[in-house]
Amino acid sequence: MKKRVLIIGWDCAAPELVFDAFIDDMPNTQRLMGEGIYGELESTIPPITVPAWMCMMTSRDPGELGIYGFRNRADYIYDALSIANAHAVQVPTLWDILGQAQKRSAVLGVPLTYPSKPFPGWMVTSFLTPCDLNSPLTQRNLQWTFPPRLTREIAQVAPDYMIDIPNYRTDKRTELEQQLLKMTRARFKFARYLLEQKAWDFFMMVEMGSDRLHHAFWRFWDKTHPKYEPNSPFTDTMRNYYRTLDDELGQILTYIDDDTTVMIVSDHGAKRMEGGICVNEWLIKNGYLTLKTKPKNVTQFSTDMVDWRQTKAWGEGGYYARIFLNVSGREPNGIVNPQDYERVRDTLKGQLEAIVDESGQNINTRVFKPEEVYQKCRNIPPDLIAYFGDLYWRSVGSVGYDSIYTYDNDTGPDDCNHAEMGMFILKDGRQTRGHVPTKSIYDIAPTVLNAFGIDIPDAMQGTPI
Repeated sequence: MKKRVLIIGWDCAAPELVFDAFIDDMPNTQRLMGEGIYGELESTIPPITVPAWMCMMTSRDPGELGIYGFRNRADYIYDALSIANAHAVQVPTLWDILGQAQKRSAVLGVPLTYPSKPFPGWMVTSFLTPCDLNSPLTQRNLQWTFPPRLTREIAQVAPDYMIDIPNYRTDKRTELEQQLLKMTRARFKFARYLLEQKAWDFFMMVEMGSDRLHHAFWRFWDKTHPKYEPNSPFTDTMRNYYRTLDDELGQILTYIDDDTTVMIVSDHGAKRMEGGICVNEWLIKNGYLTLKTKPKNVTQFSTDMVDWRQTKAWGEGGYYARIFLNVSGREPNGIVNPQDYERVRDTLKGQLEAIVDESGQNINTRVFKPEEVYQKCRNIPPDLIAYFGDLYWRSVGSVGYDSIYTYDNDTGPDDCNHAEMGMFILKDGRQTRGHVPTKSIYDIAPTVLNAFGIDIPDAMQGTPI
């Protein structure tokens, strides 16, 4: 029989949910675990969808890709942040390498694939596809599928197919729960069509619904969450969704044979969100950032608000913080002398790691220098990357708060942050069975190439599992 590899990605799927909390409701997953190996999968720094999935598919780190998050600095002017897309990926992906070996791939929903590029196979791009999320199938944009005619097949086979949920940061959770299930069912319906109708060697899909689920419903499940609501109508929403994922997995597995290597993977995990650190408010309070005028109300941060000739650093919000220094000769109005760069950066790092909560307890913030965690740094990295409270706290970029602490997200309702450990399950019939020590997200691509007997490029960071 011809060798094939199938990977199902559950974005944000947490090992403690899959392997423990919900496993009794996931018989197909449980069976796959029993027939293969499973364990934690360490994510990228930072553990975030972009660039983590593409790091997985290339076995290169964010610095090597030059992609440090959803938005990246295009140059050193202050407002030059652009959303990453497939053009930013300048190294070969798994499907590129497999194509050179005459293997055909089906790629469905993998982040950073838009706009789709010609390759030997079939592709539907991800949630980052720019289109009307309420009616993606009516778009005249032919770059979200390859070949372009695949758009028509989606309309015929899975007319409810959704690129993403239009607004998952909402208090309308009953409607959101219904949309999540609808989106996931339609995605897997089209996945089954591809499995059955296309002559593929490598199949890769990513379901984003699990990520949207966690951000919207985590506090209704996690009793340790500061906003936990007992007896909520959404108490079982997360468990029911994982049941759906498991049911869809069971259907997918009927389309493959014993010569197919199967992997279930996630790009990162999830954990409760304790609160937010207002990163720019903190920088103002500590003398690094000066605004032209102080906002009277909470206001989204904009570089236009900044008095650059009095500013040493500014930050970006998100699940982690990115800090940029205003360096003389680098930024247009930089004031940090290049000779003082390391001293200022080290001082700032130490001060960030000393942040305490409102009771005076250190929250265990960790701060990274990009050049110390990446093999190289292409394009423009942040000067510092901060995990506030070891990722139990998010970074809030808005200004106009009376405090550096907030317990509401400035971009809409959000219950969880990302965690460093995702999960994997691998069944190929060759290895011993059971739980194994933690593997790396960079190990997935070499594992696929190894399954096909294809030489692993020296530039890949990982090793076959």
